[in-house]
Amino acid sequence: MSRLNFKLLAETANSKARATEFRTLHNEVQTPIFMPVGTHATVRAQRPETLEALKFPILLANTYHLMLRPGAEVFKHFGGIHKFMSWPNSVLTDSGGFQIFSLENSRLMTEEGARFKSYVDNSTQVLSPEISIETQKAIGSDIMMVLDQCIPSTAEEKEARLAMELTHRWAHRSLLARGDSPQSLFGIVQGACFEGLRRQSADTLTQIPFDGFAIGGLAVGEGKSEREDLTEFTAALLPKNLPRYLMGVGTPIDLLEAVHRGVDMFDCILPTAMAQQGVAYTSQGKFDLRRGVYRFAEEGLDPECPCPTCQKHSLAYLYHLFQVRENLGWQLVGQHNLYFYSALMKEMRE
Repeated sequence: MSRLNFKLLAETANSKARATEFRTLHNEVQTPIFMPVGTHATVRAQRPETLEALKFPILLANTYHLMLRPGAEVFKHFGGIHKFMSWPNSVLTDSGGFQIFSLENSRLMTEEGARFKSYVDNSTQVLSPEISIETQKAIGSDIMMVLDQCIPSTAEEKEARLAMELTHRWAHRSLLARGDSPQSLFGIVQGACFEGLRRQSADTLTQIPFDGFAIGGLAVGEGKSEREDLTEFTAALLPKNLPRYLMGVGTPIDLLEAVHRGVDMFDCILPTAMAQQGVAYTSQGKFDLRRGVYRFAEEGLDPECPCPTCQKHSLAYLYHLFQVRENLGWQLVGQHNLYFYSALMKEMRE
C-alpha cells in the first residue's frame, strides 16, 4: 500500500488529464502540481516564506549536491531539511542520477554505482543506490527517488537497454535501502525513445511496491513532438492509483501538454533560471525585460497578475534593475514566474 494515501479526485472526458491528491509526512498535495527547484536547499533568490505565500505545497531538492555540501551529517544534526531551511511543506529529493549523467568526462558507471570527482574538493566520491537512499533519509525528504542511470534520449537501443536494466537493479536495491522509513519512494521508468523498452521498464517497475512513478530520460535531446508522444505512451503504462511525475519539464505549454497526457507532477528550473536572464512568463507570452522598449514603460509586467511584482513595480523599473545587474530584478521576476506557474497549475486543477 502506498505511503501517500493517494486519491483520484476527477478525470476529464476529452483527455487524460486528472486531478489527484496525496498526503506526505508534512501536508496534502493536490495535483497537477509544479515543484520549484531548490537544488541546494534553496530556490534561487526566493525566501521560503515567499514560496509558502505563493501556495507551493512541495519543492524539489537534489541529493547529489546536498551530499557534497553541506553533507548528510549536517542534515542529521538539524533533524532534516525542513528545519535546516525553515520550510514547513513537502520536499521531494532527486536521487542525483541526472547530475551524474551531466559529468560525462569525470564519472565512471559500474554495477556498484557512480564514481566521480567532487566539485567541492576534488575528492573521489561514490553514489550508489544505498548511499543515495541513506543520504535522502538523512535529508528527511517526504518523497525520495531511486538512483537511475540517465542517458541521452537519442542513445542507441543497446545502450538504452543496458542503462534501463541497470536502473531496474538499482531500483530493487533502493527499495531495500529504504527499509521501514516512512518516507515515500518513487521508481523511474527509463528506455530512451524506444517504446518497447519503456513498456518493459514500466512492466518491471510496477511489480515493485513503489509509492509513485516518474517518467525519466526525457528532455535530454529528443524533439518536442517525440517527447509528448513518449510521455503519453509511458503515462498510460503506469498505475492509475499512484502519482505520475515527469522529471525536468518544462515550459508552461509543456506542462499543459503533459497534463493533457495524464501526468500529475513536474519540476523544472525554468521559472527561476529564465528570471535570472530577465525573461518573464505572462498571460501575454514571454517578455525579455532587457529590451530598451521598456525604458519608459509605466505599466506593470502582467495586467492580469495579482503577484506583488506586477502590482507594485513598473516595467521600466524592472528593465532598470537588469541594466544595472541588480539581484533584486532577478528576485522580483523569479517571484512573478513562480506565481505564474502556481496559478497555471491551480487553474488546471479547477
